[in-house]
Amino acid sequence: MRIAYLVNQYPKVSHAFIRREIRALEAAGVEVVRWGIRRSPDPLVDPLDVEEATKCHVLLDAGWEQMSRAILRVSLASSLRTLRAFWQAVSLGLRSDRGMLRHLAYFAEACLVHAWAARERVDHVHAHFGTNSTTVAMLCHMLGGPAFSFTVHGPEEFDKAPLLGLREKIARAAFVVAISSYGRSQLYRYMAPAEWRKIKLVRCGVDEAFFAAPAPVPVAPRLVSIGRLCEQKGQLLLIEALARLRAEGIAFELVLVGDGELRPAVEAAIRQGDLAGRVRILGWADSAATAKAIDDSRALVLPSFAEGLPVVIMEAFARARPVLSTFVAGIPELVVPGRNGWLVPAGSVEDLAAGLRQLLAAPVEELTALGRRGREDVRRLHDMATIAPDLLAHFRAATRAASESPPSPSN
Repeated sequence: MRIAYLVNQYPKVSHAFIRREIRALEAAGVEVVRWGIRRSPDPLVDPLDVEEATKCHVLLDAGWEQMSRAILRVSLASSLRTLRAFWQAVSLGLRSDRGMLRHLAYFAEACLVHAWAARERVDHVHAHFGTNSTTVAMLCHMLGGPAFSFTVHGPEEFDKAPLLGLREKIARAAFVVAISSYGRSQLYRYMAPAEWRKIKLVRCGVDEAFFAAPAPVPVAPRLVSIGRLCEQKGQLLLIEALARLRAEGIAFELVLVGDGELRPAVEAAIRQGDLAGRVRILGWADSAATAKAIDDSRALVLPSFAEGLPVVIMEAFARARPVLSTFVAGIPELVVPGRNGWLVPAGSVEDLAAGLRQLLAAPVEELTALGRRGREDVRRLHDMATIAPDLLAHFRAATRAASESPPSPSN
């Protein structure tokens, strides 16, 4: 069986979980073809991502001449399918906040994916995120290409479901993956109850590298926060809460691992809060440097406003570190107060500061026990070695169903 993974930007520094998923499938004997729509503007700092880049074919690198030939071929092969797919792209474009021109580009990209799928003898296409990559996979299927599935992460898919045509995508997909029970419940909103079985719960996972023996919890009051510097991750609120702790004379240090569009605002907040000696931005880091940043800290702090279920929480637990996060989306399915960490209401600087006070006052023995239980939980729920076989079973079932279904009219 040959599966094509289609992602808007791949590889990407924040998409290590996709790389882990692909490699786990390959370890199980599946041939995986990597397709990206465009290249990531972020630098690739992880050697594994650099290696993945050599294996990934990027649609926009093909150019309009190759896309034009692909459009001509599908049009000659089946005018009816081509017209239906084109109209679907137009219909989505009329409702989308991304505009008609982009959806016409998605149609052209779908024609190219159709040609690549035939050339590579792809049995099934799987997209990550229910955005443009899934649009392209769906249009390719409508053109007569392979069946497709996609993984929904959130929060964008839930925030913009009508604009993304999420209902149509679910209806045409062979199956849809939700990464948390919360995510599954959100997808149920766009389906009849009789169709809920199409939604498969397949959690994101951590590979064995993160499960290596963790370092002891340090005595120094160092914290780490990992993620893109953007509004939804709540770093500005975290800086405000830490400024309150500084005014109270509480000792701490925070390392921010990541980068992004909010960096200038975060740097300004650090200066305004007089935290230059206590908060530093590490920038993007590879898996080894991320693991070390976690090992060097007492806990991970992730005060998110909107999420799916962050992989960095799984990584912190794998390194036996407790987590302070928020009651958002799928996070409470993994972070359990009193067992492996703390949860606070999202958007409340008062509650976040109170949680930080508790964390920083906790003795090393308590942090060690919380981290140990977190490690047990993530090993049980998010070990990629046990997750990959479940995903593979869904691919096999979809491929079998596609081979048994009668072909649709082509003209």
